[in-house]
Amino acid sequence: SMPSEMLLKIFSYLDAVSLLCVGCVNKYFYHLANDNGIWLKIYSSCFQPKRTIWKMKSEQTEAVSLGCAALHDRKPGYWKKEYIFKQIAAVKTRVMRLVKPVDPYTGLPRKNKEAMKASGLSWIIVLKDKNGKEHVMEKANISFKDTSVTILWYSRNWPCLDILSTLKLFGVTPLLPDESRAPSKNGPHRRSLIAEYHLANLTESSVAVGADKLVQLFRLNPGLLVGLWKGKNEIAFVMASLHYHQLLERSILGSGTVQYALPPNKPVLDDIDPEYGLHDYNLHLDMHGGSCTYLCGTFKSLFCRKGDIENGYLRLTVVSLKDNTKHLPLIGTVGLSWETDVFKGNVKDCYVMDVTLLDETGKPFWCFSAPVYMELSSKASSLYDYMGHIYTTDYADSEGKVCVELVWLEETKEYFIVNLVLYISTKKVNNWYGTNY
Repeated sequence: SMPSEMLLKIFSYLDAVSLLCVGCVNKYFYHLANDNGIWLKIYSSCFQPKRTIWKMKSEQTEAVSLGCAALHDRKPGYWKKEYIFKQIAAVKTRVMRLVKPVDPYTGLPRKNKEAMKASGLSWIIVLKDKNGKEHVMEKANISFKDTSVTILWYSRNWPCLDILSTLKLFGVTPLLPDESRAPSKNGPHRRSLIAEYHLANLTESSVAVGADKLVQLFRLNPGLLVGLWKGKNEIAFVMASLHYHQLLERSILGSGTVQYALPPNKPVLDDIDPEYGLHDYNLHLDMHGGSCTYLCGTFKSLFCRKGDIENGYLRLTVVSLKDNTKHLPLIGTVGLSWETDVFKGNVKDCYVMDVTLLDETGKPFWCFSAPVYMELSSKASSLYDYMGHIYTTDYADSEGKVCVELVWLEETKEYFIVNLVLYISTKKVNNWYGTNY
């Protein structure tokens, strides 16, 4: 019953975020909250609107402030849209400036954390049950590594796994980021779909990666770990491993329903003999289990000859059984740490592997972050330099495979990597270079 003039007067004292929230109350408030007079005032406080008039026979220009024409000649909501677009463009410019410097070892932006903070980026998972109802879980814990970020969600009120159909991972950014204050939980924001996972028959369709006394861990590609209470079909926690390569783009530039598509690579002219195959590749490898890092290293000048192509894969040998000078120890007791609001634990022989493979020009060629596990091998050791059990770690996705062979040394209580080989899909290589291996 309050007159619209009085409501407009009240709305004129609101900031942009509050005004957008008020517009969600009902259609009447939405119409009033689109008022050009209010939004022009907000716009002018940040971006002074000017109109430029060019004079004949003069290089000088005259800037004229937009007056009544700015209000009456525009459709309702025009200045609201202009303000939002300008703010988003300003944030993107700030983020792009931060991600421009590149680390020569990883080939990735140096200031990922600063860029994420500038954009106000966070992540959520949305669980959808078979009736179409959505359950939103916000992030509970986050940790940063050299090339990835790990996010852990836990709650006392997970919906029953039996009724769930899908899990969606979203990047969430405030519509109007403000560097001077933390993003409002209930403020206007937008979602960018990163990945979608199907939870039907989870234990049969996913990869089991280990267990302790309390939980069982299952991996869904790409990079998602679901922890179930042991002996029960109930979720204990969900962990996502996100590689920095294209992380900001996937978390910001996608829509709420469609994932961001990576732009195609533009191959450079290569005058190396084509029989030589891949050459001058660099690998940055990080193995960690939460707060602990077990291995972090860079391997340069990797190559693959034509003869190393077999069964649809190109082989890149990083560590060879034959060269014991390059065998690598893992530091610490390998295990993946987890926690909920009540319990904590550590699953032995399970960890997160971050792979960053750069091509000969230094561009990220194949990148992933995924939970993996070590499995006791049935074959006997043929290594004369080591006496201990052989363990293997294998990872595979649509673009390639990683095979790691380790030896457990009982005397020193440590693992040694004695064999590390990357297999790159010929389809991936052909798409990247426009070739036909």
